[in-house]
Amino acid sequence: MKKKSWIILSAVVVVLAGAAVVAYNMGAFDSLPDSAGAMQPIQPAMTAAQTTPPAPVANNGYPFKDTSMLKPPTGAKVAIFEFEDLECPACAHAFPLVRAAVERHHVALVRHDFPLTEIHIWSFDAAVTARYIQDTISPKLAETFRGDVFASQSRINSKEDLDRFTRSWFLAHGQAMPFVIDPSGACRNEVKSDRALGDQLGIHSTPCILVVTQNSYVQVMDMSQLDHMIDQAEAQTTSQTEPPPVALLTPGLARA
Repeated sequence: MKKKSWIILSAVVVVLAGAAVVAYNMGAFDSLPDSAGAMQPIQPAMTAAQTTPPAPVANNGYPFKDTSMLKPPTGAKVAIFEFEDLECPACAHAFPLVRAAVERHHVALVRHDFPLTEIHIWSFDAAVTARYIQDTISPKLAETFRGDVFASQSRINSKEDLDRFTRSWFLAHGQAMPFVIDPSGACRNEVKSDRALGDQLGIHSTPCILVVTQNSYVQVMDMSQLDHMIDQAEAQTTSQTEPPPVALLTPGLARA
């Protein structure tokens, strides 16, 4: 009798186990109980395609507006246009790469301030200080200030931090910091004009870096491709009279 009971019990266990396997394969166990006993869905494992970030889109997917300003300076065939925000981490990454490319290729650099005042609390003030140094002391020293601000971004979390950084920076570079920077407001107006120019172009993120010739422009979306894009632009330049700028096919980047 006992042997028969064990046989029956074993058969029941086998049947239940088989049913469990079938139910699992059919999705009946797509949930697990939480601490209160309620059934919670099991999150499916993400595939490699799902975990890969989306490819960056030029200008965050917005078309540029007025591109008439995208021309190299007089005498230059190719130029890099750069719209930057001193509080933008991506701008900090791009800053030395752009300068290195300018040195390698001997192309013009046209830099504009584009402080994203909607989200950044001290970038406008930093840009005004950079302009003050550029206009009253030295353009080269102003570039040094910009680079040092970028390198110190993680330690500048407020306008008060920026003020302390700026005072230390002036002292370290043997410069007398005025009691009021830009008392006339001229440098503030220069930064505002740059921001207005970027708005006119239709910029939606920083850094916005473009390789420009007399008849074309292309936005740099991957800094590792900057040298190649300059080479392409130089190969495309001609001595002919050229029409207004038109967009080239933009490769995919990375903001800001």
